[in-house]
Amino acid sequence: MSDFSLWFGGDLSVGPTGDIALADNSVLAEQRVLRRLLTNAGDYIWQLGYGAGLGQFVGRPGAPAIIAGITRTQMLLEAGVAATPAPVIVADSAVDGTVNLAVQYADANTAAVRSLSFSI
Repeated sequence: MSDFSLWFGGDLSVGPTGDIALADNSVLAEQRVLRRLLTNAGDYIWQLGYGAGLGQFVGRPGAPAIIAGITRTQMLLEAGVAATPAPVIVADSAVDGTVNLAVQYADANTAAVRSLSFSI
């Protein structure tokens, strides 16, 4: 199944034929995972429980264990993420208070291992 290609915080883009770019399978799952992790719970009025709200940790003292727990819970709610093997989440606190998050999961459609990493 295809959908519009839309990275969190970005805008629609043009595809190779001049139409709106589409994403499917692994890319679509990755976009949805990132959107779920960065969306605040309650921001989608039609789905109040959606979102991990990791942005709430920006500018606050690092809490890697809490961030890892929230991430793990939300990853298992995403349809594009396989429950087995379980996602591997590593959250490390840097000296400056930044939390570096690394997520590795199996794509539910292809079983390919995917990785995301970013700092909070």
